[in-house]
Amino acid sequence: MSGKLAHVYIVDQGSTTEECHSGRMISDLDYALQFVWDKIATVLSANRKTWKVGVLGLRSDETRNTLSEEEGYENINLLQDIDEINIGHLHELQAALKPSSTAAGDSISAIVVAIDMIERHCRLGTGKQGKFGKKIVLVTDGKGSIDDGGDQAHINSIADRIDELDIELVILGTDFDDLDFGFKEEDKTERKRNNEALLKLLTERCNKSQFGTIAEAVDNLEVPEVKTAKPYPTFKGRLSLGDYFKYPETALYIDVQRYFKTKQAKVPSASSFTTAPNGNPGTQPSHTLPVDTEMIDAKNLAVVRNAYRYQVHDPTAPGGKRDVERDDLAKGYEYGRTAVYISEAELNITKFQTLASFSIIGFVPSDKYERYLNMGPSCITIAQTVNPKAVMALSSLIHALFELESYAVARIVGKDGKDPEIILLAPLIEPDLEALIDVPLPFAEDLRMYRFPPLDRVVTTSGATVSKHRNLPSEDLENSMSDYVDAMELSNFGKDEEGQPTEYMTINENYSPAIHRINQAIRSRAIDPHGTVEPPSEFLMQWSNPPVGLVEKATPGLKALVEAADIKKVEAKKMGRRFAREKAKPLSGLDVDSLLDTPVSQTISAENAIPEFKQLLTNTTTDSAVQTAAKQMGDIIKEFVQDSTGDHSYPRALENLKVFRNEMVTFEMPELYNKFMRGFKKLLLKEELGGERREFFVRVGQQKLGLIEHKTVEQSDVTEEQASEFLSLKSELPYRGR
Repeated sequence: MSGKLAHVYIVDQGSTTEECHSGRMISDLDYALQFVWDKIATVLSANRKTWKVGVLGLRSDETRNTLSEEEGYENINLLQDIDEINIGHLHELQAALKPSSTAAGDSISAIVVAIDMIERHCRLGTGKQGKFGKKIVLVTDGKGSIDDGGDQAHINSIADRIDELDIELVILGTDFDDLDFGFKEEDKTERKRNNEALLKLLTERCNKSQFGTIAEAVDNLEVPEVKTAKPYPTFKGRLSLGDYFKYPETALYIDVQRYFKTKQAKVPSASSFTTAPNGNPGTQPSHTLPVDTEMIDAKNLAVVRNAYRYQVHDPTAPGGKRDVERDDLAKGYEYGRTAVYISEAELNITKFQTLASFSIIGFVPSDKYERYLNMGPSCITIAQTVNPKAVMALSSLIHALFELESYAVARIVGKDGKDPEIILLAPLIEPDLEALIDVPLPFAEDLRMYRFPPLDRVVTTSGATVSKHRNLPSEDLENSMSDYVDAMELSNFGKDEEGQPTEYMTINENYSPAIHRINQAIRSRAIDPHGTVEPPSEFLMQWSNPPVGLVEKATPGLKALVEAADIKKVEAKKMGRRFAREKAKPLSGLDVDSLLDTPVSQTISAENAIPEFKQLLTNTTTDSAVQTAAKQMGDIIKEFVQDSTGDHSYPRALENLKVFRNEMVTFEMPELYNKFMRGFKKLLLKEELGGERREFFVRVGQQKLGLIEHKTVEQSDVTEEQASEFLSLKSELPYRGR
């Protein structure tokens, strides 16, 4: 979409729109409005001040528009002038766009009013049209009366004005005939047939136009809209080969411009809100965090503000801790378990002083480059567009790389003081474009070299090589796996329009489910705050599972693979009974513990808590011994949290908590874990474990380490609802979302 939008939606409210046709369970108006609400919600969610929308009601009970004083513009109601839109405006439009009690109103006149609205908005008193993405969308059932002016000249003059203003005209009709979509309405009235032909003629006369049935538009709502970002330069300057300052006679440079070509699309982020007391964001109890009192669209919500306190140990202060200002803190870097302090003066020395530059430092044959070295999004470099000499020079470099089947390696600094990057430049030659495509390359520190044993042979400790081993696949297994992989080939499983094999899943149709699903849910909730969010569309989920036909085709190969691999079903591991767990038997058959006769310590240390806890439980035969071990583990977890600097020790505490929970589930003694967790939560919320530690409790919920419910262990008296409520902090002090 353009940087500026001026869209006008014309919605036919005629009295016949409350009827249901073509087997639909909702009225014609509600069916058509699905498209309108989705498009308006898309503009709303973009949150762009330059994207503006206007809405007109056609065949409305009221007459209010910019041309209402002239004849022929009755029953056209301006519901919203072209302006920014918010949730409040959307809900007002939903209340206003209901079936009217009149059938009077001219679709062509409504289009003329929309043209006048766009023209007025885009001029903005400057006397000339700005660069806007202009669009008029008419949604109608085609049953109203239309005055064509008596001849085709009237239609032509309107079309000429639309083209002159560079407006895109979209006309969508309820149950309009569309042979390409495969729909034709039977028993169509003569008026609707004539209106449909007249509106189609208008779109055919316009340079930028679309005409179709609303059913196709509603079906296409499932197809995600990919946002095309406006290109912006990441570098403008000289691409050099050699140092042209020191060696002006042998070095060269080319004036270039570099832009993003591909960039990662990120999932929309959520902000943290809290329910305002008594639904009034202007009042708040003293214990809550500061809130935003200027919420407009969500009057019952308030923005959560993060408030941080910094404390140091001070035996002379109340509570043993003293508050300090952020400005008094010093930066420390962890070096093992030691904090290393670097002053601001010394820190400035560590910064790498760089100047903006773009220089080629070497070349590499294309067949020697490994694709896994790509480190990020790609950019495109073109010659300075107004510099013919630079265009010719860059073209020569591009063709030289292409003919020699080579890539260039370059060092780039986007602007002064920015960290340098090493990038790979590859030639791109198209009929209307010659450019260099680049991707970032790793530095030495980015590479991690790992050695793994070979998959086709076994090397013994004596250095001998064994080609046949129980851990190596047999020839029959390799052949079966190869046949199964070939049977699951997707590249030619699709069918084109002529029924010929083609690529099943193209890159252009492979949308990110996470991004578009969240956008769909946001739009759905904005349109209907109290409704249910519909499940993901089939179009978005079509690549989540292999096609049924392909699975059926590969089933014989899968059976052969299972037989060749000698795969057998393993019985599910049964829950061990209390004090009756089977000890692991060593392959040698020797009981090492009895040979060593090492006494088991009854005390668990924080340094080696998990192994000692498990070992103590393994040799336990009484409930009291389990209770003792559980109490020791609980105390260690509290100690980790209390002594943690920030969240440094949280991972260790969570790992111990996970083992604690699993062991209590295995021993069927959930009451010990649940009792500990209830007391642990109270200590956290009272800030008696080293200050504010609610973030740790949030991590407990994220890792599903809450109470052990009855569904997991029959001996537990905790229901799923109680376990879920336990993880909530709503009834306690408010949580500061991060």
